[in-house]
Amino acid sequence: MTIILLILGLIFLVGGAEIVVRGSVSLGKKINVSLFAIGIVIVAAGTSLPELASAIKAVITNHSDLAVGAVVGSNIANLILIMAATSFFAPIDKINQNQINQAWMNIGLGLILILMHILFLPFNYLYGIIAVSLLFLIMFLQVKKGAINMSGVDEKGDYSIIVSIIFITLGIFLLIYGSDLFVNSAINIANVFNIPEAIIGISLVAFGTSLPELAVGILAAIKRKVDFALGNVLGSNIYNVLGVLGISSFFGNFNMPNILGYQDLIFMLFVTFLILGFMFFIKRIGRLYGSIGLLMYFSYIVYIYN
Repeated sequence: MTIILLILGLIFLVGGAEIVVRGSVSLGKKINVSLFAIGIVIVAAGTSLPELASAIKAVITNHSDLAVGAVVGSNIANLILIMAATSFFAPIDKINQNQINQAWMNIGLGLILILMHILFLPFNYLYGIIAVSLLFLIMFLQVKKGAINMSGVDEKGDYSIIVSIIFITLGIFLLIYGSDLFVNSAINIANVFNIPEAIIGISLVAFGTSLPELAVGILAAIKRKVDFALGNVLGSNIYNVLGVLGISSFFGNFNMPNILGYQDLIFMLFVTFLILGFMFFIKRIGRLYGSIGLLMYFSYIVYIYN
């Protein structure tokens, strides 16, 4: 029954995020919001709303290990599961300097998280203010340079202002209710099997909230539209560290769990260097990376549970 509630919560989270994005974009068009703002909603906030909603719920209910684990796990899944699966269907040949810069940003953020763990620095208001401010600066520069795929904006619908507001309200309700079901079910699973919440977060919760990105990545590969796949994954990871953890830190102070600091952050940094190596030296992410990535991801999941 708990698994069913977990899946139901995930469905509500994903559906709520999609409805909120559609309503927000439509409302933005009606009130002439700039393309910059719409781009940030679509690419940054929209694709990470399930992670954000579940993280806030976890922090509010004093289960922050679940939230931090989900962010680290989602970043790992993005880099070696989603990119590996995508590259199996269509190789990514167009590696540009902006994507390499984004990889370096990911490495920098990974080092900051490791340093915060070593120095016992908490995620608090100060971190939240700095992180969110930095995120908006990065996203603004990305949209301004045309590095973010804006092709999905027109596909999100064009509704009346009233319908748009109804969509946003309904979507927020689904996000709140879905996060309740999803997080509570994850906590129950951790308690029943006596597994640390950080491990549940980095595996089960991270995989669940990454499923929409996985589906989108594979669909884009099938359609041979993978030009922005790499940039979107790297951008999503930046948003997770700065946006999800940054906004969540306004709802409560918490620290990096020791179990993540000693192994999972190091692994996250390693896979970021791995993908940077493929981008920089091979200049192609194809089936070789796909094979290595999938093998590493499933080996990693087996390792953390053993």
